[in-house]
Amino acid sequence: MTIDNDNDLQALKRIGAVVARTLQAMGKALEPGMTTRELDEIGAKLLEAEGARPAPALTYNFPGATCISVFPDIAHGIPGDRVLKAGDLVNIDVSAEKDGYFADTGSSFVMAPKAAKLERLARDGKRAMWAGVNSVRAGARLGDIGNAVQKFADQNGYTLIRNLASHGVGRGLHEEPGSIPTWHEPGERRRIGEGLVFTIEPFLSMGSEWAVEGDDEWTLRADTGRPTVQFEHTLVATRRGAIVLTAA
Repeated sequence: MTIDNDNDLQALKRIGAVVARTLQAMGKALEPGMTTRELDEIGAKLLEAEGARPAPALTYNFPGATCISVFPDIAHGIPGDRVLKAGDLVNIDVSAEKDGYFADTGSSFVMAPKAAKLERLARDGKRAMWAGVNSVRAGARLGDIGNAVQKFADQNGYTLIRNLASHGVGRGLHEEPGSIPTWHEPGERRRIGEGLVFTIEPFLSMGSEWAVEGDDEWTLRADTGRPTVQFEHTLVATRRGAIVLTAA
């Protein structure tokens, strides 16, 4: 989706705020002893109260309102009977539709007591995402995003998952441009158009480079089982930089 009017921008901001608030509330609700299904139900009720529909279920018939992945799972985890424990590394991905517009956001959380290495990884995962966001300018290359994230990862001793990419969003959950790399990709020559709506969602890892299938048709895990985090925002590209739609 490429926007060229304020009505589109305001509608995207509204759904962006909805998913941001939902993600924030779910993160605050995390506590040992609750199941991922109970956590998902919190998200589902919040989205419903805002007049929004969960995008994974709407688009792909995903069996949950949100994706909740407890390490060693890193993406697309199905909410269920898994009980959260102290010290768990949990990723929550919230995407939804309202009035025909979609937004997508995600964050990784470390439950107390927080292992220092995981707390540092989560902090740096967010910094890696912002390195990508801050590289966005209309007219620049999409590859600049991956270059910025890769530079941060290399300087801080991390790896990046290379088969989970960012994507266009707006009128649908996944749109063109597809497969926007959040790693250095020499062949990436596409340009960022003014008004382009897309996500930035690097998966920063302590040694893994690929996502592999888990125990069901949805869930993904890191190939070497090394701790991995994901942070995600939906944004609009302008000549002055990125307008972040999903900041709480």
